[in-house]
Amino acid sequence: MEQYFLENQTMILLLLTIWVLPWKGVALWRASKNQNLKWFIIILTLNTLAVVDIIYIFFFSNKKSKEIDNN
Repeated sequence: MEQYFLENQTMILLLLTIWVLPWKGVALWRASKNQNLKWFIIILTLNTLAVVDIIYIFFFSNKKSKEIDNN
């Protein structure tokens, strides 16, 4: 298994990048749309393989979006 990772480092990094970028883009867009500077900075600076991004998108951004839509 270790040999596989050593031989395919470039492919693994490419796949991780393809996984992370869309999540990070959506999370940053929603944080800026909701004017949530704290979340924007956290998402921008932490690289957690999209875990923080996904948590923000599904659990925190919807609350703010619903409040804005109701007004």
